[in-house]
Amino acid sequence: MKKTFYLTTTLPYVNARPHIGHAVEYVRADVLARYKKEEGYDVFFNTGSDEHGQKIYEGAMSEGISPQEYVDRNTENFKFLLSALGMSDDIHFIRTTDDKHIIAAKELWRRVKNNGYIYKKKYKSKYCVGCELEKTDSELIDNKCPDHPNLEIKLIDEENYFFKFSAFQAKLLDLYANNKNFVIPDFRQKEIENFVKSGLNDFSISRLSYKMPWGIPVPDDHEHVIYVWFDALTSYISTLGWPTDNDNFSKYWVNGNPTQYCGQDNLRQQSAMWQAMLIAANLPNSKRIIINGFVTGDGGIKMSKTVGNVIDPMSLQEYYGTDSVRYYLLRHIHPWEGSSVTYNSFYQAYNSHLVNGLGNLVSRLLTLSEKYLDKIVPNFGNIPEEYTDAMENFRYDIACDCIWDLISKIDKEISETEPFKLIKDEPEKAKKLLRNYVTRLYLIGVMLRPIMPRTSMVILSSIEENKKPSIMFERKPVASF
Repeated sequence: MKKTFYLTTTLPYVNARPHIGHAVEYVRADVLARYKKEEGYDVFFNTGSDEHGQKIYEGAMSEGISPQEYVDRNTENFKFLLSALGMSDDIHFIRTTDDKHIIAAKELWRRVKNNGYIYKKKYKSKYCVGCELEKTDSELIDNKCPDHPNLEIKLIDEENYFFKFSAFQAKLLDLYANNKNFVIPDFRQKEIENFVKSGLNDFSISRLSYKMPWGIPVPDDHEHVIYVWFDALTSYISTLGWPTDNDNFSKYWVNGNPTQYCGQDNLRQQSAMWQAMLIAANLPNSKRIIINGFVTGDGGIKMSKTVGNVIDPMSLQEYYGTDSVRYYLLRHIHPWEGSSVTYNSFYQAYNSHLVNGLGNLVSRLLTLSEKYLDKIVPNFGNIPEEYTDAMENFRYDIACDCIWDLISKIDKEISETEPFKLIKDEPEKAKKLLRNYVTRLYLIGVMLRPIMPRTSMVILSSIEENKKPSIMFERKPVASF
């Protein structure tokens, strides 16, 4: 039997169109899923949409449509982006409005409550709808959330159900101590450890349904709906069919090293809150949480429509193509620190590294191969250790650097040896050089499989057929989106 591997992205809210941060998370997770399949794993790859909560409800009300109509329409934008980014065909898509998810959320609630970790109390709190988190005065600037300064802080004054998060400090610290690479990168693990050490506060997990009806009813108390994280995070196991499909759950969650991708603003929810919920329900914890850095506009300025520096991933894909977008997001945005991206920086990278780099090498080399060589079955040797180490450590930027170093070396050698001239006087020597270059190009195609799957397929099939492909990356003028 194959070894199993479970991987999930976060489930984005569908109250707005997908942005470049979603595209980064999707593509990085897809590379990991493809790479694990290359290693022989049976991979369960999950994503989906978070469709309950205040933001969704208010968005639907503002448009005068039902919340269900609102989420049905907006979820399609995310599904379309997945397709546009060339995600794996077998990716699973869970919606928090799916019947199997509703069953799972209710069952998780029951188990946690029966274990004594859910209680009801009256409380007052300041709440950021953008973060879907309660905020202390020390976390606010001029009574605004620094991450969502355009949103008014909500004042909550009602009776809700609470999760006894405070009971899990020791257990979470034990989890981190026994799993030194639980959170990647290591400085994010230190960050969550310090957060937990500072003390945990119980958090609200319900809302009164007469105030905010768009949610899953609390079991045995339909005056409340399950709120936000207690609903959305359960999707990571509801997608497997838990609690009814125990075989699937055991195969992928219990034995599949469950790995989660998320942004740095989800560190607390994924690596502390969700882990405490699992412990409270007597379920196995996640294996690893991979934290992406933020993507910003030019000069590190946060992207916003007001500033005018928002990068639309769909515009990039429509103009430059799927694999070009995948390449840029993987190589030119640092996985942990984040990076700035502009339409101009994308244009420069596209021309330098794809048109003049990879595309030019494939064209010139396979033109010569088609003209002077018979079909060959390349024995491409071993994949460089530097590339393998980078892939194993989720450093797809370094893996790309390794590939483009090979491209540069072959380009340089072709320029130095000039086989296109040598073929006249020393044909056998020229052919030997060409076979060597084509074999190394085949290796590049293999290494590109998880990163640029369509490009990889073109390179490998063209070499196997010994036929120059059509232009892979068309030269384009600067786009004005």
